[in-house]
Amino acid sequence: MKSLISEVINQEHKLTEYELTEQYFQERQLSPHKSFDNEVIINNFINFLDVSSNTANAYRKALKQLFNYFYNYGVANPNRENILAFKKELESKGRKPSTIALYLAAARRFFSWTEQSGIYPNITVGVKAPKAESGHKKDYFAADQIKSVLSNIDRSDIEGLRNYAIMALMTTGGLRTVEVTRASIEDLRVVGGVSVLYIQGKGRNDKTEFVKLTAKVEEAIRAYLKARGEVEMQAPLFSSVSKRNKGARLTTRTIRGLCKNAMKQAGFNSDRLTAHSLRHTAVTLALLAGQDLAEVQHFARHHNISTTQIYAHNIDRMKSQCENVISNAIF
Repeated sequence: MKSLISEVINQEHKLTEYELTEQYFQERQLSPHKSFDNEVIINNFINFLDVSSNTANAYRKALKQLFNYFYNYGVANPNRENILAFKKELESKGRKPSTIALYLAAARRFFSWTEQSGIYPNITVGVKAPKAESGHKKDYFAADQIKSVLSNIDRSDIEGLRNYAIMALMTTGGLRTVEVTRASIEDLRVVGGVSVLYIQGKGRNDKTEFVKLTAKVEEAIRAYLKARGEVEMQAPLFSSVSKRNKGARLTTRTIRGLCKNAMKQAGFNSDRLTAHSLRHTAVTLALLAGQDLAEVQHFARHHNISTTQIYAHNIDRMKSQCENVISNAIF
């Protein structure tokens, strides 16, 4: 492989808009152990992308990890073997396959950009991400279990009213935590005589989808908003009640925490039961009730029906009597 400096010099006439990137690489080549500010090159790359802010932040985090790895091991001119070693180190540290896949995706896109820009060859070609486990990593609640969780929430104060409304909404509408935190009061609307909540789904830039609010869920939300008092329509649908951040939009971390606490209070304390379990519960209960697979896919806002089929497969497997038939035959 040609040295990084010669690559940069040979392509100098193409790099006018990448001068900061060139400077970064030159400094790294001259002194690979030098402490450096990798924000320069990361910002150059991120500004080039046409992605959502969430994706940009994920790539930024991944690339910082990669560059820190290069720095720690004195890698001046990274090659494919360095990328494979980075992947192996992530695995040795017990990182999830999905996390490693994200980090490698960021690396692929970054080095594809450097190659297209004439800055540096793409050294990630042929590097495969670890195979993700099939199925779901979180469990779901049976109908009587989630009923127990919801009924156990103390609704004597505004915080309890809020938490109950959030969890009832997530369970019946299959909402993700990010969809809850993005919701505003003005997103409550009526469509065709039905109360709905417009949401900004995963990977979406606009609130173009909606979930229908059942009478019980709408009642819970209205009770919370009444206790909250008069606020602007642009205000978050669910807000903080703490003195420090009162009225502020809830974070996904807060929503995950309040859901987990409610589950523990009802006696369900498992690492496999989280806020995302409420979404799994919604999809599973819909399929158990006999709803059509395509209809449930639309309800859950799954881009690919194969995701919905995982739920259906699990349900079919649980209904199977194979074990009982075999046991009856031999015992």
